[in-house]
Amino acid sequence: MDVYAPQTWKPHERPMLPGSPSSPLHSPQRRLAYLLVGFIVALTGGLGNALVTVNLVYAQGTLGVYQAEIQWLPTVYVMANVSMNLLLVKFRQQFGLRLFTELFLVLYALATLAHLFVHGLGSAIAVRAASGICGAALTTLGLYYTLQGFPAQHRLKGVVLGIGFSQLALPIARIFSTELLEIAEWRGLYWFELGMCLLSLGCVLLLKLPPGDRIRAFEKLDAVTFALFAPGVALLCAVLGLGRTVWWFEAPWLGWCLAGSIVLVTAAITIEHNRARPLLNIRWLTTSNMVRLALSVLLIRIVQSEATGTVGFLQALGLQNDQMRDLWLVTLAASIAGMAASALTISPSRIQVSLMFALVLMAIGAYMDAHATNLTRPAQMYISQGLLAFAGIFFIGPVFVSGFGAIIAQPNNLISFSLMFSMTQNLGGLLGSALVGTVQVLREKYHSSQLVEHLTLIDPLVASRVQGSGAALAGTLADPALRSAQGVASLGAAATREANILAYNDVFLLISIVAVATLAWLLAHYLWQLCTACRPAVPAQNAQTGMARVSLENSGSK
Repeated sequence: MDVYAPQTWKPHERPMLPGSPSSPLHSPQRRLAYLLVGFIVALTGGLGNALVTVNLVYAQGTLGVYQAEIQWLPTVYVMANVSMNLLLVKFRQQFGLRLFTELFLVLYALATLAHLFVHGLGSAIAVRAASGICGAALTTLGLYYTLQGFPAQHRLKGVVLGIGFSQLALPIARIFSTELLEIAEWRGLYWFELGMCLLSLGCVLLLKLPPGDRIRAFEKLDAVTFALFAPGVALLCAVLGLGRTVWWFEAPWLGWCLAGSIVLVTAAITIEHNRARPLLNIRWLTTSNMVRLALSVLLIRIVQSEATGTVGFLQALGLQNDQMRDLWLVTLAASIAGMAASALTISPSRIQVSLMFALVLMAIGAYMDAHATNLTRPAQMYISQGLLAFAGIFFIGPVFVSGFGAIIAQPNNLISFSLMFSMTQNLGGLLGSALVGTVQVLREKYHSSQLVEHLTLIDPLVASRVQGSGAALAGTLADPALRSAQGVASLGAAATREANILAYNDVFLLISIVAVATLAWLLAHYLWQLCTACRPAVPAQNAQTGMARVSLENSGSK
């Protein structure tokens, strides 16, 4: 039996694309089961990396590594995730969904289990790479399961939910990861990650996806493209992920990585541009619509990095994860509300309006955070962070639908779209975090210099502050000179804290400006589209009037 032979499908069962499941009719109970499994699988794909990302400081201490070394964990996840999207589509198309599902889940479980026994930075990096590979697979798998839970007329709602489920991983990880650390330090995180992986494996073995069509997808030249593109993107991820930590102009290897990335990616693009059946359709990706879509997603992801700045701001005030739990509960509720609102309002005709609405909320939220002080606590950030969380998930579904509509008409561009969407999401996140961190460091140095410039013991207020801080230690320090030194140190720590607060305010204001600029760009394009859509009607009407006039004149002359 030829597994690649075309199958006979009923009209409602036909798969949308090769490698995707068919759509048979299901009972309500079975649809609910598919929806539940889709939620579990999609959450597993994002939760493993989220648990590590929100606890990097604790992982650094338990693994006994430097800050620059621990930053490899989230960076290598993005490296593997982006690169594997280049091959996973063709893997599903040629080898089928069942092997695709079971193989990657088993590999993920084995890598996580091995790390629990052979622990160290090297094994942690290996697990994060495996998590990145499986995260790319599980996100797609969760989407397919979720779509089976919806009838054809509500399939767009299923797309929004399937994409949105994995976005809930970060606020969920912030809520309960502290308890996992209390159980067994960093091993608690990996035991939970292993448990989620095994739960997903059990679910997909019990409830299998309907079969789909398979085709011979791989070509020999695909290996050459992957061998060039994957390390090129990995080098770029290394630059974006670690540039702020080792600092951009102080580590020569960053320059070599960036140069190598440009050479490798350019070589891969050159090969694909001249192929008859390219793995990446460069001509399609460089059309105005795709470039505009990629830029809008990239800019929105940079705006979303405001949440990273919020965590850094609260940590600069001395707060820990468990003290921010109520804030993360608010952001989780807002994220669920954003996903539900997006699913209820999704429509191809309202995609650009949805994107602009999300940007308005992001700009308002970031601007509200730009007025923080040393008295600001999580309770004062509920509204702003709720707006950002709502908008952050609200825009994901419309963006995906806007690009996927073109895929239905041209299925060969599925890999190109998957890679573009993945790169803008992941690299946008890395770029946003790098920009937030870099701007914060630069502005902190500026504000610190401005504050320290006026701190002199000649000033009576400064002298009084130093004496007051030293007097508070009179019960423990008898030496007046030591008390004075401690007072000066306390004043310096307060100045550093205030400089950090002012720097984060500058970061939040900059993010708000980026959101407004992106909104203005999208609004200008939207208005231009409306104007150009109205223009052809006038010439057409004139032409019809002219033809009628000529007809009347001819009939009159006769």
